Amino acid sequence: MAEPDPRVGDWVERVAAFCVEEWGLPPITGRVLGWLMICDPPEQSAGEIAAAIRASRASLTTNMRYLTAIDLVRKVRRPGDRTAYYRIEDDAWHTVIRRKIESLSAFGGIAEEGAAIVGDGARAERIRTAQEALTWLRKLADHG
Repeated sequence: MAEPDPRVGDWVERVAAFCVEEWGLPPITGRVLGWLMICDPPEQSAGEIAAAIRASRASLTTNMRYLTAIDLVRKVRRPGDRTAYYRIEDDAWHTVIRRKIESLSAFGGIAEEGAAIVGDGARAERIRTAQEALTWLRKLADHG
């Protein structure tokens, strides 16, 4: 059996660090996501994932529940096999980006309310700047 490529583990750790720093996720969640992006075969059991990222099955369970609840990871069953396998959804990154844009768009409505409250002036200018950025993002997403 060939030795695993150490670059894979390093890459998974880089994904985890990004998820922690940019999205505020726990490191284990980022490791799961990174592992499921790079593993072969693409469907892995909880035991395989835990072994690959050196995590306990107990800590993995909560994170798998979270990732499946937000539709980034899908639980898969194989005929005749009682084991649950997990795989990253094919459109996972589209889902992440779409949700971020929807979240920011929702903030646009809150910004409009703030602008109505403060009227004109410096306070309104700060809110208008946020609205302009959100409008730009929405247009980009609509025409992308």
